[in-house]
Amino acid sequence: MDHSDLVIEVATRDDLPGILDLQERNLSEHGGNLSVRWSAEWFEKAIREMPIIVARSDERVVGYLVSSPQSAQAQNPIIQAMLAAYRPSADAFIYEPICVEQKQRKRGVAALMFRYLQTRLPCREGLTFIRGDNIASRAVAAKLGMREAGKFEHRGLEYIVTVCIT
Repeated sequence: MDHSDLVIEVATRDDLPGILDLQERNLSEHGGNLSVRWSAEWFEKAIREMPIIVARSDERVVGYLVSSPQSAQAQNPIIQAMLAAYRPSADAFIYEPICVEQKQRKRGVAALMFRYLQTRLPCREGLTFIRGDNIASRAVAAKLGMREAGKFEHRGLEYIVTVCIT
């Protein structure tokens, strides 16, 4: 697959408007698969703490993958439910959310961002969740070597915990 139009790298504060725009367009309330709206302040802190990986095309953010310590998201009820369903190692991180613009999907963008993250956080356990009915994301996760490690319910929906070692 040709990725010559993509740049994959660690996000900076300059990427925040693009990340927030992409997040907004992909929230579940707008028909997308993102379950949580994170604030600009949350993303700024996340950028300072651990790598956020972005994919850009023509200098525009077309994908992002957040990594964060468990403590950064522990106050969120859906993350609490995930951590109750699967007990990660103490130094495990959460790789969530991951979002790719609709037009860029099925091009391997998520895989490129994930592989780039692996070079930044080698040999660490990472975990996230995927809605049980999101077959496409579950297939991508399996293709990237993530394993399904548990299930939980949140607000009447089933979620799958996926785990990997970077």
